[in-house]
Amino acid sequence: MVLRAGRPNWDTVGHDWPNRQHSRFVLAHGYRWHVQVAGQGPVLLLLHGTGASTHSFRDLLTPLAQHFTVVIPDLPGHGFTANPPASSYTLPGMARAVHALLVELRVKPDLVTGHSAGAAVLIRMALDHTIHPKAILSLNGALLPFRNSEGHWWSGLAKLLLMNPMVPRLFAWQAADTARVEKLIQGTGSDISPEGLEFYRRLFREPAHVGGALAMMANWDLRALRDMVAHLDVPLILAAGERDRTVEPHVAETIAARAPKGVVRMLPGLGHLAHEERPDIVVDLLLEIAHGHGVQTASATPAGPTGDRAA
Repeated sequence: MVLRAGRPNWDTVGHDWPNRQHSRFVLAHGYRWHVQVAGQGPVLLLLHGTGASTHSFRDLLTPLAQHFTVVIPDLPGHGFTANPPASSYTLPGMARAVHALLVELRVKPDLVTGHSAGAAVLIRMALDHTIHPKAILSLNGALLPFRNSEGHWWSGLAKLLLMNPMVPRLFAWQAADTARVEKLIQGTGSDISPEGLEFYRRLFREPAHVGGALAMMANWDLRALRDMVAHLDVPLILAAGERDRTVEPHVAETIAARAPKGVVRMLPGLGHLAHEERPDIVVDLLLEIAHGHGVQTASATPAGPTGDRAA
């Protein structure tokens, strides 16, 4: 079951959304997407993790747009992107959906970055040969089943919760309490700004967004990816927050040992939302990767992505 509540209202919930001036709405894969596009030059695709949205990269877009054409979508069922069919919530389904969006935008990423579950989507796309980036940056990538779970208990729990349509609404009601949201974020090992907390609070108050996150969790299975990374022929940089309580650093080390071109970069003192805590460190890391892997950052005006701009 997938919650079919309406999406968060762009004119109210999103009235001052970060980088709103770069937002547009695009029809792809049969439903409406919210995506932000800015800058020029080589294409850099950023994918957020479960429960987040474009706002997660709010402080990265402007500095990165000086070097790249930056593309940041809300994943299906998240933020202001519509609820997709149930099949699009699986890892392969999410990968196909993002590919359809890229085709609609007429962009081919030269460099890709994914946070948490977003990293898994990008790796799956590279394995499926629907993207051909020169490198992948995984930011605290959720690339293995959670410890002692083999991926079953949390997906099963999410399915049970999703079957009760009141659960997303109850969670949304509780999210009105700022202290609850702050405790949830702090539980990831990160300490982010009050502004960042406010954007999470807004999203968590939206039953459709909560339902989308639960649906993604309910359909996620990383057991196959764990073995498939052995066939990944793209350089994979695994940035791991030293204080990450959601995806422990050993996950990056395990994947790096399996991926032929995998390397680990530790992020001292940072948690799961490292890119929100210290966006400057992530920007510098991306520029280093772009230089080291032959992604040209000289200005070049690419074909402009298509789509209906946000009001």
